[in-house]
Amino acid sequence: MTIPTGPGAGHGQNLLGPQPTYLPESPEPASRIAAGEDPTAVVADHPTYSAGWAALAERAAAAGEHVSSYAFARTGYHRGLDQLRRHGWKGFGPVPWDHEPNQGFLRSVAALAHAAQAIGETDEVERCTALLADSDPKAVEALGLG
Repeated sequence: MTIPTGPGAGHGQNLLGPQPTYLPESPEPASRIAAGEDPTAVVADHPTYSAGWAALAERAAAAGEHVSSYAFARTGYHRGLDQLRRHGWKGFGPVPWDHEPNQGFLRSVAALAHAAQAIGETDEVERCTALLADSDPKAVEALGLG
């Protein structure tokens, strides 16, 4: 038996679950980060770029600045949520780690979990880890939360 999943099937809904969400490419800020530019300058020019906020969070965590890391990560997380929702995400379902533009959001969630752990906010660690697992179990492992 074939389950219809195309447009019009089940009144436009996929009976097998939500489709993955893929964020669009951001070539200009991505190339600046890849070239080693300070992420502070990149997010000043592109404040919606989650990967820039994730880079700031990761840098702050490496310096032992866990409260700053938490703030940067939370900003990247919220910027990513805004973008995901604009691209059809309903608050759950796949956000594939293998799609590079999704990684800024997923890295922000992981950085938030790590920073929350460092400051003793265990409920936030659990929420972030669950969100990553729901988004893509590969991200949990890749980002050191598995």
